[in-house]
Amino acid sequence: MVLRVVANRAVARSVSKLMQTRGMATEKQILNQINATKNISKITASMKMVSAAKLKGDEQRLASATPFNAWTTALCGEPKPVEDATYEELPQKVLIVPCTSDKGLCGGINSFITRETKNLIKTLQSSGKECDVVIIGDKGRGQLRRVHGDLISKSLTEVVSPGNFALASALSAEIISCGALTDYDGVVIMYNSFVNAAVYTQQYKLITPMSVGGEDEALLDYEFEPDTKSEVVSDLQEYLLTSQIFHSFMDGAAAEQGSRMTAMENASKNAGEMIETLTLQYNRARQARITTELIEIISGASALED
Repeated sequence: MVLRVVANRAVARSVSKLMQTRGMATEKQILNQINATKNISKITASMKMVSAAKLKGDEQRLASATPFNAWTTALCGEPKPVEDATYEELPQKVLIVPCTSDKGLCGGINSFITRETKNLIKTLQSSGKECDVVIIGDKGRGQLRRVHGDLISKSLTEVVSPGNFALASALSAEIISCGALTDYDGVVIMYNSFVNAAVYTQQYKLITPMSVGGEDEALLDYEFEPDTKSEVVSDLQEYLLTSQIFHSFMDGAAAEQGSRMTAMENASKNAGEMIETLTLQYNRARQARITTELIEIISGASALED
């Protein structure tokens, strides 16, 4: 009888110690997950506030860039949405310039541009047309070089933000060095267009070279000094491309900050929901451990009475 009681006590102590160790380890793991998720929530909330502050500045810069670039509409036409676009108006050989960002954590803003760029390349190739790509932004380069690495002529990364016209001039000079105005029949700029903090769309602009003679001679309504029209048109084309790059960059920067602010808000919300779920799991594990210990104490007391 005494041996049975001693054996029951030993088994109860061993099981209790094992269950307690398991329970404490599980609770500790859950508690660590809760603390880690809370830290992530603080980071995403801070990033949302930073993006909201940057968005205000980007909206002001976009508001200034829009009237500055309004004159290009008479030469290039209005930007067109990529949704349901057929690209039938594009010439035989084009240079595609997708505008993406160097940083992530901004939703699908870069994926949308690269996806539409892939669709454009597929459409052009199926129509027997030629194209090359000059990418602005590291995220676009990373997503496109895996599929269309042979078409990429140049990648422009580490673009300083916020942008200005000097930056647009530098980007335009790099694009022109790839033969944008001499070796191609047109330049297609694909970018994100800012609507509001939660909405943005993808659009593209087509810039075609201006001829100084023949049936498609440009600027017929203007008079030029002798032997100066070709030089003026060449300078105007460079300025036109720079102005379009500038506006597209400003538009894309505002859309990027709006998308990042929305993404960080959603991340903070998801982190809060995860914290609630983990807290519930922690309370259940703690309650199960306490219940197990009570059962063991009662079982030990009953064994002593026997």
